[in-house]
Amino acid sequence: MTNGHRSDDEGRTTMRTRIDQALSIALGEKNDTEVAILRLISVALKDRDGVARAQGRESGIGDSEIVDILNKMVAQRRESICRFEQNGQIQLAEKEAEEIAVIERFLPRQLNKEEVAEAVLSVLGETGAKSVKDMGRAMSVLKLRYAGRMDFALANNLVKEALVKKAPCNRQ
Repeated sequence: MTNGHRSDDEGRTTMRTRIDQALSIALGEKNDTEVAILRLISVALKDRDGVARAQGRESGIGDSEIVDILNKMVAQRRESICRFEQNGQIQLAEKEAEEIAVIERFLPRQLNKEEVAEAVLSVLGETGAKSVKDMGRAMSVLKLRYAGRMDFALANNLVKEALVKKAPCNRQ
């Protein structure tokens, strides 16, 4: 650990360090929008670190938990955008969209629909899933393998569709 920030085994910069660096740059550039959202992110991370430390995890939270926090922040802002647009508050919706753009810079690239479908078919083959009863096993593998990079609502629907098609029809 250096200056309170960790690097992973290969020496890559952690998400937390990237966020701190971006905050320093935004402060220097006097970019108020970025400074505000990066400070919100930092506060959320420190809050979650406190919880983790209280649970005995001295190093606080890692990158996977940071991705979860950031994804929740994006989801909250998307919901706000919908409400603001419904109420004709376009400027507020645009502000939320700007904040999403800042947050998403720190998230792993999301798989597109075709890549999700490909991953689903691959995992179904690997796990030998043949019916809806096997859905939980397939989804567990997808969540482990693609955490933070996949729309799991979409994946869930694709798994269900594929397994319904695979299941033998018992009707006469």
